[in-house]
Amino acid sequence: MHQHHNGLKTAALFGVLWAVLLALGALIGAGTRSAGPIWIMALIGVGTTAYGYWNSDKIAIRSMQAYPVTEAQAPQLYQIVRELSARAKQPMPRIYLSPTTAPNAFATGRNPQNAAVCCTEGILRLLDARELRGVLGHELMHVYNRDILTSSVAAAVAGVITSVGQLLLFFGGGDRRNANPLAMMAMALLAPFAASLIQMAISRTREFDADEDGSALTGDPLALASALRKIEQGVQLAPLPPEQRLVNTSHLMIANPFRGGGMVKLFSTHPPMRERISRLERMAGRPLG
Repeated sequence: MHQHHNGLKTAALFGVLWAVLLALGALIGAGTRSAGPIWIMALIGVGTTAYGYWNSDKIAIRSMQAYPVTEAQAPQLYQIVRELSARAKQPMPRIYLSPTTAPNAFATGRNPQNAAVCCTEGILRLLDARELRGVLGHELMHVYNRDILTSSVAAAVAGVITSVGQLLLFFGGGDRRNANPLAMMAMALLAPFAASLIQMAISRTREFDADEDGSALTGDPLALASALRKIEQGVQLAPLPPEQRLVNTSHLMIANPFRGGGMVKLFSTHPPMRERISRLERMAGRPLG
């Protein structure tokens, strides 16, 4: 289980995220001479967070058009998940498959009692049993570390900030006589950018944690390193289409499911694959292959 304590870093990032949200409310309030917008921003943040948290499994599974499978249909998948769940002394999650050739996997659900693991058909064809076990260990640790709550809150609050920033830019924040228009413009442009950076930082921290904790659960960090290398190559050959429903779920997946480089990689919610593999090799005490 998670023992390397990135909680303070995550809490600090969330604090900045909420500060940006409340600053937007204060800026609108300055233009309307009312404290109401601050409370409205806070309530919207809480509401969207709650919705994303309670429905995270349904939203993610629906976005990938995944379907539940029985043990008879996916015996290897069931065997691995059952073994790792028992080792972690946690309930076994529901298992889904997504009918896509893009190699990827994710876990979702607000707690271990309401969790689901989803693999694409492409990843089952790409990985051997050992590598698949490494991937599933990673995904299960996202659930056991309560990362779904973390990512749901980050995504929801960042989404609200982006929406409010767009409204500020479009409407000008109300009564321009009572607010600095340049400040409004700057906040409208910079707040969504800041929110995206903070969400990215939170997501990257969680990925490193799940790599480490999942490898501790399986006892085989090189298996996950090998799987990540294959998945990165597989995504370049068969990426997911950049549709909004998939973009909204992509931070849950073990690897960035979209093809791209440059700025796309720079602002990805996933850490660089080379760095993840290097960390796993150091865990094992030797390089892969």
